Amino acid sequence: MGSIAILVISLGIILIGAEVFVNGVEWLGKKLNLSEGAVGSVLAAVGTALPETLIPIIAIVFGAGQSGHDIGIGAILGAPLMLSTLAMFITGLAVVIFSRRRMHGAKVVADYSTMSRDLGFFIIIYSAAVLTGLIPPQLRVWQLIVAGIMVLAYCFYIFVMLSQERDIEADHEMPVCYFDRKNAALSRIIIQVLVALGLIILGANLFVNSVQNVATIYQVPAFVLALIITPIATELPEKFNSVIWVSREKDTLALGNITGAMVFQSSLIPALGIFLTSWQLNRGALVSAMFAIISASVIYIELRTKKHISAPILMVGGIFYVLFIIAVVQGIIR
Repeated sequence: MGSIAILVISLGIILIGAEVFVNGVEWLGKKLNLSEGAVGSVLAAVGTALPETLIPIIAIVFGAGQSGHDIGIGAILGAPLMLSTLAMFITGLAVVIFSRRRMHGAKVVADYSTMSRDLGFFIIIYSAAVLTGLIPPQLRVWQLIVAGIMVLAYCFYIFVMLSQERDIEADHEMPVCYFDRKNAALSRIIIQVLVALGLIILGANLFVNSVQNVATIYQVPAFVLALIITPIATELPEKFNSVIWVSREKDTLALGNITGAMVFQSSLIPALGIFLTSWQLNRGALVSAMFAIISASVIYIELRTKKHISAPILMVGGIFYVLFIIAVVQGIIR
């Protein structure tokens, strides 16, 4: 029970650190006179991605041998799976729940071009990352080349995104700076960002150690625990923002919150995994990645053919997540 308690505590530390970090980078962006697009798409994106980024890095670099690598790879592959299935399902369910108060009912009115671009990028780049896991160790150089291309692809994506004017559905007020509620001095903002980063690193380190202990005690593969627990803990609470935006008919923000994270999680994070491990994916990893890609493809096809998306199509992602859980229970994923 002690390891489980530490696991829960570590997750709490990670989420608190991420919240403080995001608040800090928003104020840092304002102080540096950065555009809202730069703050939201670059600074804030890095902040919200820190937990799921640092957990695999710490697991791979400081974890105990193969177990650490399994936790790292599980965390890397778990985020795209959760985002493309469970997070989409929850957003679609929210559309249905709030349909009576929404002007367009169960129809999702979001930026078609933005969603199509994000999902198209995800499907291509993430497929490349998964296929790279089938390259034999003796051709390691080709894995590194693909990883480098993935990093460049994400940089190009950011360039394109920041070069285009993107509609913002509603102006939002800046939240109060946590470390300086009155003046938001630059020095205190920087201290806040550094403290938050320290909390995330501490929480991630505790998380990795506790997952290894729990896996040993209950004889559950560390890869499976990381694949399920990590993305739910680091991604799902944040995605409840999408539920709030759906209730306010801000569908572009609701879905952009998910698809933007999918782009990041399909490129830079797998590239780190390729650079830091041998990146030899087992059957379980390939099956989980397959569910993520198929779920995203269903939504992408709907967007390309009908130029809009509906709540039922978003909720199809829940089916793929259930199939994933069944695969875990049946021992297909281990």
